[in-house]
Amino acid sequence: MSESVNLPALGESVTEGTVTRWLKSVGDRVEVDEPLLEVSTDKVDTEIPSPVAGVIEEILVEEDETVEVGTPLVRIGDGSAAAAPSEPAAEPAAAQDAPVETPSTEAETEAEAPAPAPAPEQEAPTPAVAPSPAPAPAAAPAPVAAPAPAVASTPPAPVASSAPSTPAPSESAPAANAGYVTPLVRKLAGDNGIDLSTLTGSGVGGRIRKEDVLAAAEAKSAAAAAPAAAPTASGPVVLPTSELRGTTQPMSRLRKVVAQRAVESMQSTAQLTSVVEVDVTRVASLRDKEKARFFEKTGNKLSFLPFFALAATEALKAYPIINATVDGDSIVYPDSENVSIAVDTERGLLTPVVKNAGELDLAGFAREIADLATRTRDNKLKPDELAGGTFTLTNTGSRGALFDTPVVFLPQVAILGTGIVTRKPLVIKTDQGEAIAIRSTVYLALSYDHRIVDGADAARFLVAVKNRLEDGAFEGNLGY
Repeated sequence: MSESVNLPALGESVTEGTVTRWLKSVGDRVEVDEPLLEVSTDKVDTEIPSPVAGVIEEILVEEDETVEVGTPLVRIGDGSAAAAPSEPAAEPAAAQDAPVETPSTEAETEAEAPAPAPAPEQEAPTPAVAPSPAPAPAAAPAPVAAPAPAVASTPPAPVASSAPSTPAPSESAPAANAGYVTPLVRKLAGDNGIDLSTLTGSGVGGRIRKEDVLAAAEAKSAAAAAPAAAPTASGPVVLPTSELRGTTQPMSRLRKVVAQRAVESMQSTAQLTSVVEVDVTRVASLRDKEKARFFEKTGNKLSFLPFFALAATEALKAYPIINATVDGDSIVYPDSENVSIAVDTERGLLTPVVKNAGELDLAGFAREIADLATRTRDNKLKPDELAGGTFTLTNTGSRGALFDTPVVFLPQVAILGTGIVTRKPLVIKTDQGEAIAIRSTVYLALSYDHRIVDGADAARFLVAVKNRLEDGAFEGNLGY
């Protein structure tokens, strides 16, 4: 008896999704909550876990196919109906193989997958035993060719040919794990030069997660730190050439949606940007003084972003036009400040929302921002957590930019960009008059919709944020 797994509701306003990648093949054994496939929606990319345990008997929706919520995706049963389909199973298996070698988009993965598939089966004689028996455990070692030496080095343990299924998955765990990584993890591994076959996953079912790759990258960086210092003195550091150079890649569904909304927003609103320079020396001093204790008390790092978010939220309460929306010929003033935080991910820019930001202190902002950013990058964000924002904060300084002119996305009417905090000489006032001193400064850029926000409104808001930050009296807002 088999059971169909349907596309679940992925948010209140999400009605359809696109299958971007199957993580399992026909004949594979799956457990409850083990990821089956990756789905992309207008708001977020996510994995669909299996609600039941069993063997995949039939895949009903192909990759890159868009279906409505409730559509059957796959049939899972006891394996009795999955004896023959060896040909369909080969394609998804190859699709899992190719991404490990070339970190690229999901669509490119599908196009390149059939070519590498035969090679692993010929080069890795040990896993080749698996396809002839039952297809359940065999799929674990088969997808990845890289760890073949590891399998070959441990044959004495599973010597008994009658029971290869039990030891094989455990002893070749890295090979199995590498086959079930998400595009984000695969891309991250490629960018950092990490061989996925060498990692042991900490996720459900031994899946390799983003944290596993980051830990390996950090260990690799630490090991190379000493030798890396020498080339800096002898000559310039040459950036590695991207594998995307000279190629053509299709836009992801998320990129298409962002592009469409950006164009619509620019065409239907009157946008311009105002910029102020802020002396954040007092904030920097307080941060240096409290960051160790802050981490000890809250478990989160104290960056400049929570200070910016708190100052901006307080100013939104005083100047609600910056927090408003346009509804036809009416201006709607929300009764709460829901701050969208721009998060840079491998899939594109996403803006999860800190709800009721006006009620938070620095510890609250640090907690919410860290949680949302982590879950956004790990593809664990709920679609509804991307909705309902009334104002956006984007930290362009995290990548070293002084400032930019961010784009306002409807229905919001303003977005605040924070640049990098730098040290430079400034003219300051002292009791003896004016003097030149080294100060910590940052540029704040507010883009706004001129249909309802005037330049004077923007200036008042920016000056309020500037005064709050330059005053630096945040001791009572630390949250402990």
